[in-house]
Amino acid sequence: MAVPHPIPADLAELIAQRFRVMGDPLRIRALDLLREEELSVGELTERLGASQQNVSKHLGVLLQAGIVSRRKEGTSSIYAIADRAVFDLCEQVCGGLQQQLSELTALLGEAGASAEADR
Repeated sequence: MAVPHPIPADLAELIAQRFRVMGDPLRIRALDLLREEELSVGELTERLGASQQNVSKHLGVLLQAGIVSRRKEGTSSIYAIADRAVFDLCEQVCGGLQQQLSELTALLGEAGASAEADR
């Protein structure tokens, strides 16, 4: 589905909200862990190396945004990806950053080689 041009103000606000939700490193790491499997808060806490309170807070933000879903299993809350389109966004950003990193590494490598040759 194509985004209208120019982007209406209400749609721009929704887009900005999605970026704000995605703008936290712990949330991105949690989503990456949930990409392949459902996990409990405890499992996410252990794998992320963060406090349960912090992980729960971030999962709540992702849940409210409709990016993850939650179900109860006994006394545990199990989280899963509800909106897989979030990975399309991540792949676009990650791919762009990977390209920039590769170009920067190549430039630094050339600069280092040039400095060595000048000695």
